[in-house]
Amino acid sequence: KTVSVSWYGLAFSDDSKTLYTSGGNGNWVLRWDIKNNKLELRDTIVIGKPWPEKISVAGIAIDDAKHLLYAVTKENNSLYVIDVQDKKVLKQLPLGGEGYTCLLSPDKKTLYATCWGCDKVVLFDCEKQELKGVIPVGDNPNDMALTKDGGILYVANSNDNSVSVIDVKKNKVVEVLNAALFPDAPSGSTTNGLALTPDEKTLYIANADNNCLAVFDVSTPGKSKSKGFIPTGWYPTGVKVVGNYIFVLDGKGFRSLPNPRGPNPVKKKQKVVYQQGDPQKPNEVQYIAGLFKGMLGIIQTPTAEQLDAYTQVVYRNAPYKKDRETETGGRDGNPIPHRVGDASPIKYVFYIIKENRTYDQVLGDVKNGNGDTALVLFGNDITPNQHAIVNDFVLLDNFYVDGTVSADGHNWSTGAYATDYLEKNWPTNYGGRGGSYDGEGEREIANDKNFIWDMCHKYGVTYRTYAEFVEDGKANIPSLDNHFCDSYTGWVETVMDTTRCMQWQRDFDSLLAINQVPHFNTLRFVNDHTHGLKVGGSTPFANVADNDLAVGMFVEHLSKSPIWNQSVVFILEDDAQNGPDHIDAHRSTAYIAGGYVKRNYVDHTTYSTSSMLRTMELILGLPPMSQYDAAAEPMWRCFSDTANPQTYTVVPEKIDLLEKNTAMNEWEKKSEQFDFNKEDKVPDEVFNEVLWRAVKGSTSALPPPKHAAFILANNDNDKDGD
Repeated sequence: KTVSVSWYGLAFSDDSKTLYTSGGNGNWVLRWDIKNNKLELRDTIVIGKPWPEKISVAGIAIDDAKHLLYAVTKENNSLYVIDVQDKKVLKQLPLGGEGYTCLLSPDKKTLYATCWGCDKVVLFDCEKQELKGVIPVGDNPNDMALTKDGGILYVANSNDNSVSVIDVKKNKVVEVLNAALFPDAPSGSTTNGLALTPDEKTLYIANADNNCLAVFDVSTPGKSKSKGFIPTGWYPTGVKVVGNYIFVLDGKGFRSLPNPRGPNPVKKKQKVVYQQGDPQKPNEVQYIAGLFKGMLGIIQTPTAEQLDAYTQVVYRNAPYKKDRETETGGRDGNPIPHRVGDASPIKYVFYIIKENRTYDQVLGDVKNGNGDTALVLFGNDITPNQHAIVNDFVLLDNFYVDGTVSADGHNWSTGAYATDYLEKNWPTNYGGRGGSYDGEGEREIANDKNFIWDMCHKYGVTYRTYAEFVEDGKANIPSLDNHFCDSYTGWVETVMDTTRCMQWQRDFDSLLAINQVPHFNTLRFVNDHTHGLKVGGSTPFANVADNDLAVGMFVEHLSKSPIWNQSVVFILEDDAQNGPDHIDAHRSTAYIAGGYVKRNYVDHTTYSTSSMLRTMELILGLPPMSQYDAAAEPMWRCFSDTANPQTYTVVPEKIDLLEKNTAMNEWEKKSEQFDFNKEDKVPDEVFNEVLWRAVKGSTSALPPPKHAAFILANNDNDKDGD
C-alpha cells in the first residue's frame, strides 16, 4: 500500500489482525486490517490538521485490552493517549523534547518513551494515566528494545555511538555499550536501531554511519561483551530478528550514483544511454535525493566463524581508524601537518561556502579535468574566475560533498557530520510532506556535537563568521556569539555577492590594520544558487556570474594583502543537489588558493567535504570533530613546501551582472510563485527545470549522457605529491 505521509511508528494488535501506522506530518494514525496477508485501510485516527500544524506523529504503541493507543510526537514534543474506538484524544502530555518512539511493558502498566530531544527516557504510568519520571541516557536516544519479562530496557543513543542498558526495577542505567568500531570514538557511528534475538542473549545494533551491525552478548546484564560486527548496506536505520534471520533496513541503499539525467528535466528526443537508473523510465529526473533507494537486507544468523569473517570485512571497509585522530597521511615538510598540533607556516584560513552546484555544471568544460561538456550550464563564459583559479592553482575533479541538500549540507560543511535527526527529517521536508528546515543551527536537536567554531573556541583559535550560521543579526549557535560580522549580509536574494565581498573587504582591512585578523574565517556566498526567472529579478546567468566575480575579487584582495603568503582560501558548495554529473550526484566543485598552494596543478585524489575540513583543522592545530573528518584524506598534495608570492588578478565578467528577466512564459510564471527568502524552499525539480530552460532555451534537448565509472584515484603511491 502507498500512503501520502508516514513516519517511524508501527504497532500490531495482539492478534496480529490489525496494524497501526503513524502518519508523520499528516498528524494522524492509520488503522489497517490484515486479511489474506494484505492490508486494507480501515480507519484514520486524526490527531490534528495536517502540516503546517506542528504535531508530527512518530513512535506508537497499542494496548488492545483497553483500546488505547499511545503516540509520541516530534514537533509539539508530546505524548498522546488516544481511544481507538472513539478515535478521540484523551490526554496530551509534554515530553520535554522531540519524541522518537515508545514501548509498553509486558504487563501494560508502564510506557517507555524516548525523548529524542532531551536525552531521556520518559516513564508513563498507564494505570494512573500520568507521567511518573525520567531516566537520563545518552545523546539523541531513539530506538529501544525490551526483554520479554520487562526487566531490561536497551536504548540506542545516536550521537554517543552507544546503547544504554537500563534495569527497569531500579530505573537506572546499569551499563553503557560502546557500539563504535574503536573505543572513545567521536560522533559518527550513529547508533539508531536495536533488536534482541529470541533467546535474548544477543543484541544487534544498527550503526547507520558505520554501515554495519554491532553484535553484543547480553546474556548477563551489566557484563555484556562485544562479539563482532556485520556489514550492511548504506545507512542502516532499523534491525529486526525473525527466527534465524536478521532483517536490516538500509536507508540509502548501496551507494551514491551518477545523475547525468538531472536535475535538468527536459524531454529527450535522442536515444538515452543508461548507466544507472530504471530503463523503464527514460524521462525520470535523477534528482539526488531520489537516488537513495532504501532496501531491505536479509542475513542468516552467522556462526562464530562467519561473524569473525564479517567483522574483518567491517574493519577493512571502515576508513576511520583510531590512530587517524592524531596522525594522518602526508609528508614531513609539507605545509599541512600530518600530526595534530604540529606547526604550519599557514596562519590564516578563509573558508567560503557556496550553494548547490555539481562539477559538470561549472567545470565540465575544463580540458584537464574529467568533465562532461554536454552537462555544462555555467562554463568559462559565465565563471571565468573559477576557471582561472583551477587553472592557476589546483584543479580538483574528484571532490565530493558529504551533504545531499542544504539542510544537511551546511552541517556537513562545518561539522563533518549530520545527526540522525537531520538525516531522518530533511527528506520529509524536501519531499513536500511537511517539516521544517532544521539545519544551520536552527534547531538544537539537529546540531552536531561540535562545529568547527566550537573547536576553535575550545582550543584558543581566533575565529569569525560572515553570515554562515548567522541569521537576522543573531548567531544560531552559542560559540558564534560576538564572533560574527554584523555588517555582512546573509541570505537576501536582492543583495549581490560582489556586495558581500566588498563588505568583507572593509571588515578585513579594518582588522588587518590593527593586526587582529582571526586565524579562521567562514564566509557565505549564495548567488550561485540563482533565483529562477521571476520577471524583474536577476537572470540565472547574472546570479552565477556575480558569484564568480565575488570569488575572484576575494582571492585578488587577499593575494594583495601582506598576509597572503600565510593564508589559504578553501571554497566549496555546501551540497550538489541542483545539477547533473556524469560521475556522481555528490561530485562538486572545490577551489584552493594561497601562497603555499601549488600552481598549475591537477589533483585527481578522491577528496570530500570532510577532507577539506580535516586540512583546515590540521593547519589550525585542531583535532577532528567526527569519525568522518578523522578518516578523511587531507589535501596535502595541493600544497608546496615553499610559498609563491605571485598575486591573483580578477578576470572581468563577460556578461551584464545587472541583467534582468524580462520575458513572460510558462517558466517565468512558475518563478513568480517561488519563495527565495530561505535556501531550498523552492521545490528542486521544478526550480531546476526553470533554470535549465533559462540557460538552454525552452525547446532544448539534452544530448545523450556518456558512460562513466566512479573513479577512486587515491594516489596512495604519490609520495611526493606530484
